[in-house]
Amino acid sequence: MLNSKDVRKPRSPRSHRAGTRGARPTPATAAVIQPPSPPSRQGPMQAWFMHHLYVLFSSLGQLSRQPLPTLLTASVIGIALALPAGLYLLLENAQQISQHWDGSVQMSLFLKTEVEDAQAQQLADELRGHTGIATVELITRAQALEEYRRLSGFSDALSALDDNPLPAVLVVTPKQSDPQSSQAVLEQLSQLPAVDIAQFDMRWLKRLFAIMDMVRRGILILSSLLALAVLLVIGNTIRLAIHNRREEIEITRLFGATDAFIRRPFLYAGIWYGLFGSLLAWVLVKIAFAQLQTPVQTLTRLYHSDYSLVTLSLNDSLLLLLAGAGLGLAGAWLAVGQHLQAIRPR
Repeated sequence: MLNSKDVRKPRSPRSHRAGTRGARPTPATAAVIQPPSPPSRQGPMQAWFMHHLYVLFSSLGQLSRQPLPTLLTASVIGIALALPAGLYLLLENAQQISQHWDGSVQMSLFLKTEVEDAQAQQLADELRGHTGIATVELITRAQALEEYRRLSGFSDALSALDDNPLPAVLVVTPKQSDPQSSQAVLEQLSQLPAVDIAQFDMRWLKRLFAIMDMVRRGILILSSLLALAVLLVIGNTIRLAIHNRREEIEITRLFGATDAFIRRPFLYAGIWYGLFGSLLAWVLVKIAFAQLQTPVQTLTRLYHSDYSLVTLSLNDSLLLLLAGAGLGLAGAWLAVGQHLQAIRPR
C-alpha cells in the first residue's frame, strides 16, 4: 500500500509558475515565456510615405461609397474641362491646315494693258534673276481671258468684245515669306514701269491669322473662367464633406491631430475629383472628334487632300490629367483652409 506521504499533491498553476520562475526556460517553452520582441520601427520618411499612401486609397474608398454624388461632381468638372480642350484642338487643326499656306506667300503683278506677251516674258526672265525672288510664273493675256471666261460665266459677253481687255500677270513667289521681306520686295516691284498694280495674294491669310489670334485669346479667357468654375465646384464639394465630418474632425483634434493630418484626406479627395473629371473630359473630346472625323475626311477628299483631324496626343492627354488634378488640389486646398479653422473642439 502506498503511504499518503508518497502521494504528491498536484501543484496549482500559481505554484507551478513560482517554481519555474527561477528555472532556465527550455527551447520549447522559451517562445511562451519570453515577451514578444518589439516591432521594427519605421523611419520618419517611410512612415510619412506610408501614411500618404494609406490616405490616398482611403479617400478613394470614401468616394466609391458615394458613387452617385461622385459621378455628378466629376461630370460637371468633365464638361467644364472638355469645352476648352475641344476648342484648343479645333484651333490646332486650323493652324495645321493653314501651316503650308504660310510658306507660299505670293504676289501678283498686273502689267499695263499695252504690255504685250513677249515683253511680259522678257520681264519675267529678268525677275527670275532677282536675289529676293524664288519663282516667277507668267499668265499671258490669252490665258487670263480663257480663265476668266471659264470661271466668270460671262463667256458670251466676252466673245462680243473685239479686243482682250485683260492684262498679263506675273505671279511672283519671294524667297523669304516673312511680312517685312515680302513687303520690301513688293514695294520694289511696284516701281517697275511695266507694272500697273502690285498686290499680295495672301492678304486673306493675314486676316485669317488675325482671326485665329483673336480666337486663341478668347479660348484663354474661356478656359480661365471654366477653371474658376471647377475650383468653385470642388471647393463646395469639399466644404460639404468637411461639414459632414465635423464631429470626426473635433475628436481627432482632441487627440492632438495637426491641421496637416486633418487636411490630408480632403486634399486627396480633391485630386481624385479632378482626375475623374479630366478622364471624363478626355472621353468626351475623343468621342466628339471621332464623330467629326468622317465628315472632315469626306470634305478633304473633295479638295484632293488626305488631311485628318488632329486629336489629343499623349502629351495633351497628360496635360489634361495634370490640369484636372491640379485644379482639384487647388480647390480642395482653398476650401479646407477656409473652413477647417472654424472647427474647434467644444
